[in-house]
Amino acid sequence: MPSKYRDFRNSVPWLIVFWEVVFIILFYYLFSVVGLITPDFFNPAFQDVSHMVIFGLGFFLSFPKRYGLSGIGFNLLIVALGVQWSVLVEGFTCSGIFFSSFFSYSIMKAAVSVTAVVISFAAILGKANPVQLVVMTIVEIAAFHLSRWVNKMYLQITDFASMMHVHLFGAYFGLAVSSSFPVLQPGFEKSASSPRSSLLSVLGTLFLWVFWPSFNSVLAVERKNDIIYSTYFALAVSAVTAFALSVLTTEDGKLSMAHIHRATLAGGVTLGCAADSIQYPWIAMILGLLASVIAVLGSHFLQRSLPSTIKINDVSGVHFTFGLPAVLGALACIILRVI
Repeated sequence: MPSKYRDFRNSVPWLIVFWEVVFIILFYYLFSVVGLITPDFFNPAFQDVSHMVIFGLGFFLSFPKRYGLSGIGFNLLIVALGVQWSVLVEGFTCSGIFFSSFFSYSIMKAAVSVTAVVISFAAILGKANPVQLVVMTIVEIAAFHLSRWVNKMYLQITDFASMMHVHLFGAYFGLAVSSSFPVLQPGFEKSASSPRSSLLSVLGTLFLWVFWPSFNSVLAVERKNDIIYSTYFALAVSAVTAFALSVLTTEDGKLSMAHIHRATLAGGVTLGCAADSIQYPWIAMILGLLASVIAVLGSHFLQRSLPSTIKINDVSGVHFTFGLPAVLGALACIILRVI
């Protein structure tokens, strides 16, 4: 958190305790009749999603040498707080239906939806204090579920597609929040990394790469195996393309871990919305290729000009890692459904 933030003890603990007490009271009144879920409703892929959100995104946010521990620690706080709030909001947006099967499915949805908040957190890493992060978590979870409700009720978008635009929502919500913070100049000490922090960030990328097929398929009702295989092929192609483009775009002709760090996951992000519409693996591979190209070239040519042009500082490159690949996936989903 910023070094000038001095009011930690007088604000953060009480705000966190307040929301936790509110959650406990709401769970008491809404889920006392339901009780705990039965093992029959448990999805093993939920463990993969939890590993991805906690370990993958946590280490992914550890690249700044000054805020590595903050990225990992506050990621856990956001996830733990956001999952509870997401389950409650999901129940409210479903006409107040609270029962056992809904509860188990809602927990899996909550683990996916809280990813949007973590992505937004990546855009303001090192600039926001804990109070702002807690407030952002509460507001963004509510806004995300409201967006899904509008998509389903008025745009007739399927539940799976409306849920999997989490990357798109999280990226641009985070950029919108980032616009209210001062712009950090390139090479500024706060955004600098060290070999140790870069290594932890790459470790997070590996976690995300391994568990991303489970993330894309955890909420699918039909063609779950096809979604897993398509996502894996897209991730494989985007990873290979990232290595090739990194060599071509660097001045010294060497690999840039910043490019690989961002573009390796682009294929999985793109397949988030379009995976259930893909019939053949070569389509997923093309999307993975295009997503990696967008991530690397966008990071190489646009990252330096964006702060001075639109006054937004994208600390973690979420615009190119999650935002633009998600836009590509949404467009691919529309084209594939029309065809």
